[in-house]
Amino acid sequence: MGETQLQLTVKKILFLLGDCIILNAGIYAALLLRFDTEIPKCYIDILPRIFFMITLVNISTFSLFGLYSKLWNYASIEELIQILLATITGALLTFIVELIIPLYLPISANLIFFMITFVFIGGFRLSSRFYFNIRKQLTSDQHTKKIMIVGAGVAGSLIIKEMKNNTNSKYTPVVAIDDDNSKHKTKINGIKVIGGRDKIHWAVKRFKIDEIIITMPSVQKKDIEIIFNICKKTKCKLKILPQVFDLLKDDFDIKELKDFNIEDLLRRDKIDLNLDEIAIYLKDEVILVTGGGGSIGSELCRQIARFRPKRLLIFDIYENGVYDLQNELLKKYNLQLNMDIIIGSIRDRGRLDSVFSRYKPSVIFHTAAHKHVPLMEDNPGEAIKNNVIGTLNLAECADKFNCKKFVLISTDKAVNPLNIMGATKRISEILIKYMDKKSKTIFTAVRFGNVLGSNGSVIPLFKKQIEEGGPVTVTHPEVTRYFMTIPEAASLVIQAGTMAKGGEIFILDMGEPVRILDLAKIMITQSGLTPDVDINIMFTGLRPGEKLHEELLINNDSVNITKNNNIFIEKSVELDYEKIISEINRIRYKQLNDPKDITDFIKRIIPEYKKSDQ
Repeated sequence: MGETQLQLTVKKILFLLGDCIILNAGIYAALLLRFDTEIPKCYIDILPRIFFMITLVNISTFSLFGLYSKLWNYASIEELIQILLATITGALLTFIVELIIPLYLPISANLIFFMITFVFIGGFRLSSRFYFNIRKQLTSDQHTKKIMIVGAGVAGSLIIKEMKNNTNSKYTPVVAIDDDNSKHKTKINGIKVIGGRDKIHWAVKRFKIDEIIITMPSVQKKDIEIIFNICKKTKCKLKILPQVFDLLKDDFDIKELKDFNIEDLLRRDKIDLNLDEIAIYLKDEVILVTGGGGSIGSELCRQIARFRPKRLLIFDIYENGVYDLQNELLKKYNLQLNMDIIIGSIRDRGRLDSVFSRYKPSVIFHTAAHKHVPLMEDNPGEAIKNNVIGTLNLAECADKFNCKKFVLISTDKAVNPLNIMGATKRISEILIKYMDKKSKTIFTAVRFGNVLGSNGSVIPLFKKQIEEGGPVTVTHPEVTRYFMTIPEAASLVIQAGTMAKGGEIFILDMGEPVRILDLAKIMITQSGLTPDVDINIMFTGLRPGEKLHEELLINNDSVNITKNNNIFIEKSVELDYEKIISEINRIRYKQLNDPKDITDFIKRIIPEYKKSDQ
């Protein structure tokens, strides 16, 4: 990194010329040493032939071993072994050619020649790395930040290596921390591991650390909380490696590092995915993601793209979101990903028929929906048109065009709904079960709670309120919500799809519910401020359609386990599906402007539905 093609070419030429000099000087020095500085005249007379033969044989050998195609700034033990093999092979071929010509150089002279070439050819190349490291060290105090690595495992080693090798890196790793006693007083890629987490405060002061990077993608949540509480007292900026690093990454870029935030404190312990099953299920399939520009939809697209589908169809009515995603995926995969951006609405049956007829999608992830609870309370007809009729349109197309699988993304608000949004998503779940009974397509739904950082989430709202100096608004002191990070949710949705046999409602393990007041206090503290001193917290009251506590199950204790301990299946409840679909078809093409008609329609399908203001 950091070098132009011209600079690399010049370096190769310099190495080539340097090798020619070393080879010729090496054989001459070998003869001087062999004959005690008195080289016999018979060898003096044929020196030009010896020089030519040795140069031709060894330069050709070095080329075959790739000694002129390496970036020697990053040389390691592997490159040193390559140099050893190249010089041994060159010396052996030289000896064989001497016998063929013949030149009859003494065997001892050949052995001395090999030792000289290995030392000087290797030294010549490794000096490039020494120069690179010394230059970076001399400039590091002025131009880079001193970094402490917390976690001296595989991820930590990769990050240290990337920082050291990247000429444009703004980071200089200085010291590492790990709780494994066997690693203490050892080095990881040249960086000393000085001790466990109890050494963090001391090391920050001793080494004048600017930033701390946590490189433990698989560590348990409670350990992250402890380390965060230790690190925040140092006043250093804190970064972390994303948790999905060790699940889905096959390479590493320093840009993958991100600022430590509230999502990292709320994340669950490591999620187990069966990557082989996912690969079989997605590879070489035409996959359609509706709502592909949204929070969950876009993350599904990112993760699906890793498995090289035959074609990825990103469908959304909002062009800005999918435009950004398109640029991101094009930059990352270039021509390796067949991708189409399709602008359209799931409410437009004609548009859907056209898309299905042209592309023949075989797997569908349906995330497109109106999800904002208070806004849907004010616009109930639009919620039904999009979340119910739109889902029916899409499901009927999947059946008509013989798709293999259809996965609906649902919400915990569909359980015993008190709001229009939740009610429409519950009806969507019922639709999916109905379609599975009459279709060869496998229809299934995945239900989970809030995702951190999504559009409409409290996290971006709290961040903005803190940046503006407060107050931070919380609806109720006791209100709780289930939370999951966007990558976690997308990963489990994809995994649930591999398990689908038809008609299931999968429930994702959301962990323990989080009190929103506690969340607000953590975010204020994380910003270096004190709740109710620097930033006030104001209670605004529950909004229309909101519950104090969300639920994940229609009936408690009514789940079946799966082979993944993060995914459950809700036990099926028999319903009169024909009656339900008849009710939906009655209002399918109506304007739906009368709130009373809408409420009556929902109650005919979900008798337990009761608006929060009733």
